[in-house]
Amino acid sequence: MKLLVRNLERATTEQDIRVLFSTYGKVTECNLVLDQETGLSKGFAFVEMPDENEAKAAVEALNLSTLAKSKIRVKYAQN
Repeated sequence: MKLLVRNLERATTEQDIRVLFSTYGKVTECNLVLDQETGLSKGFAFVEMPDENEAKAAVEALNLSTLAKSKIRVKYAQN
C-alpha cells in the first residue's frame, strides 16, 4: 500500500522516514519529495508498504504523531 506522509520537518531525511515506518513492518520504497531548484524537502513523502495490515497499523499509530518537532499526517495515497 502506498502511504502519503505530510507536514514533515524540512530537515527530515528519507532514512528517518524509513526507520520510523519500519517499526510497523516492511518498507519497500520511501520517496521524500524534493524541490528541484533548491534540493530541499517539500515537506511530504510517499512510503510503500506491501502488507496491508502493517500499513494500516502504521497509519493508525503515526497519523498526528510528532517527528522532529512536527506533527505529521499519514494517510493512504490516492492512485
